[in-house]
Amino acid sequence: MRYVTGLFLAAALAYATDATRVELHAQTGGLVAARDQRVFVNAPASAYDMDVPLAYYNLAFTLSKRTGGITPPVQGRIFAYMGLALYESVVDGMPHNRSIARSLHGIGPLPGNDGTKYWPLVASAALAEVMRGLWGDATDVAAQNVADIDSLEQQIADGVDLQGSLARRSIDYGRSVGAAVYQTSLDDGEDRSYRTNFPTDYVPPVCDGCWVPTAPGQIAMQPYWKDRMTGFVLTAGDCSEDGPPAFSTAPSSAAYQEAYEVYVIRNNLTPEQATIARFWADGPGTINGPGHSLSTTGQILQLVGANLADAAETYARVGLSVADGLYAVWSSKYTYNWIRPVTYISRYIDPGWTTFLPTPPFPEYTSAHSGQTSAAINTLIALWGDIGYTDHTHDADGFAPRTFARLTDSMHETAVSRLYAGIHYHSAVYEGLDQGRCVANAVKALPWRKRH
Repeated sequence: MRYVTGLFLAAALAYATDATRVELHAQTGGLVAARDQRVFVNAPASAYDMDVPLAYYNLAFTLSKRTGGITPPVQGRIFAYMGLALYESVVDGMPHNRSIARSLHGIGPLPGNDGTKYWPLVASAALAEVMRGLWGDATDVAAQNVADIDSLEQQIADGVDLQGSLARRSIDYGRSVGAAVYQTSLDDGEDRSYRTNFPTDYVPPVCDGCWVPTAPGQIAMQPYWKDRMTGFVLTAGDCSEDGPPAFSTAPSSAAYQEAYEVYVIRNNLTPEQATIARFWADGPGTINGPGHSLSTTGQILQLVGANLADAAETYARVGLSVADGLYAVWSSKYTYNWIRPVTYISRYIDPGWTTFLPTPPFPEYTSAHSGQTSAAINTLIALWGDIGYTDHTHDADGFAPRTFARLTDSMHETAVSRLYAGIHYHSAVYEGLDQGRCVANAVKALPWRKRH
């Protein structure tokens, strides 16, 4: 009989396919619980809790705050590869699921599993390995990031006492998958994109309705993303929208009316609307918009009592949705190059007008917050239903948690927060929601399940 002890294990009692067993001792706060729970070594991934991926994603939020250049599209890309490495590393422990790597653009065959594995260790090794590449490499704090990733991986490994080669084989396999996934990222067109957020050779188009920098010295963020980045599920033109209203300064025109709506809302902002704008701002120095979506994902997984298999599929689907949601949004932004509210209003309505929050350095249409949040939330709804939850993402930042009766309500609040902030028009906000829903449906359509 082999014995396993650790912080990152959960019990499974009903897998009688092998005579070899392990005995788990659940630990809390350093104290070993009184009960022993028997689990077969070849138990599926669903036999274990989701503590391993949750720990790595929580670490990723810390890395997001301190690593230079982690803008929304860059971060979305990272989360897609993290989710893919997690899912592909444990999919052989998910009897009803299959690999989706070959269904994605630019992701070739990944290492295959051979023999029994201990899935929490596999997941840990895969996430650690892919994150060492994504958060290390040429980032400005690579040594610190890699040291923290190494420390977490070692902590998890130290919490598992497996005799024989099972632990080593599990770690080796997980690392091989993580390394392979990272390798695929190197030729997607945006490797080390944290260093290329603001290319100085980009010249914005010039027209009456075109975006211009909204602050002195501002440079457009990631203007080449739509042409250089390889989408994971989407191809160029997928999930596109019809575009913003035709440019006009006539008070009766749709363009003027949308700008005037922003003007009126900003000038009459209520305390609750101001709170909403700040809560969902997720700007530089925070975990960012994609980070907020992945924070929501972790909270939903905890709320529903998800296991390791549940978490692997959910993190993978949300990661791909966020990444391709931003790919679709960035394609729209730099296709239409639409003028920001602060520019339109200061030119044609009120020269002294200012926004509630600073305007980000890229074109208006569509809203990135709306697009990527809608992609994430609609993915969560497809998996777990339109359930309610309380968002504790910013507890440590001094914000009170916000409670929602439905995930849909959270999504709509995120979107309208950009209208309250004065940085997006109505069409950018609500067509961004449509765009994200389209992306979520494309990710949902991947062949996640085996045919029976």
